[in-house]
Amino acid sequence: MPIAQLITAEQLHKHLQAPGTRIFDCRFALDDKGYGRRSFAEGHIQGAQFLDLEDDLSGEIKTGITGRHPLPQPLALTRRLAELGLDNESQVILYDDGPGAYAARAWWLLAWLGKREGVFVLDGGLKAWREAGLPVTPQVQPVTAGNFSGQPDSAMVLTAEQLQARLDRPEMTLLDARALPRFKGEVEPLDPVAGHIPGAQCAVFTDNLDSAGRFLPATELRERFSDLLGQRQAEQLVAYCGSGVTACHNLFSLCLAGYPLAALYAGSWSEWITNQNRPIATGE
Repeated sequence: MPIAQLITAEQLHKHLQAPGTRIFDCRFALDDKGYGRRSFAEGHIQGAQFLDLEDDLSGEIKTGITGRHPLPQPLALTRRLAELGLDNESQVILYDDGPGAYAARAWWLLAWLGKREGVFVLDGGLKAWREAGLPVTPQVQPVTAGNFSGQPDSAMVLTAEQLQARLDRPEMTLLDARALPRFKGEVEPLDPVAGHIPGAQCAVFTDNLDSAGRFLPATELRERFSDLLGQRQAEQLVAYCGSGVTACHNLFSLCLAGYPLAALYAGSWSEWITNQNRPIATGE
């Protein structure tokens, strides 16, 4: 079974009552941190439970040390997911408003904890669900605690020190998921320093989507990442972004395209710039 899988709104609607299915609403907004929880309370897909990017899918920020969304403590996340009804054998559906960045972060975290089968991202997110004329509800269904028992896979994560030691290696492909103006250092709306990690290529995560906000077909995604990889092996690829969130969209899309799950520099740009001894670049 592929590690990255999509489900359409229509497919999900047909299987809402399937035994063992857990649905997680991952909506969030960087400029309105209460948006996701507030939107969930107003209406969500029946049976969904809410996962907050900062409260659940990120750990404690340590000023001057971590980035904006450090990885959560594995035990804390495992317990939280179990509290929300997740079993080791559950089928999982993840969604956000549509682009998929926050859902992909949850997908990556589940893979990191060892949950790599039966995990789906809703293609087009809640936007696609609403466009299909499907209902939402403000009612939160009670759940029985599950038995999920994840263990983190350290091979999926690079530290800043490990990445810096690899910067001169020609076999590494380093992909930055941020928009091109941020990558080039022309603007920086979120972090105090602009630019990118030397040697990186700009691979904007929204380019994994078509004009309707759905993921591109696997053949088109493979063509996209093949151009970025060149002659290098996908196993040597490292993904990053501003804080370790939208990079997961690229990692999910790579897996949709048939590539193996590559490494994430989880601290990303917002952590990289906390140490002035780490090099930065601007321009293309």
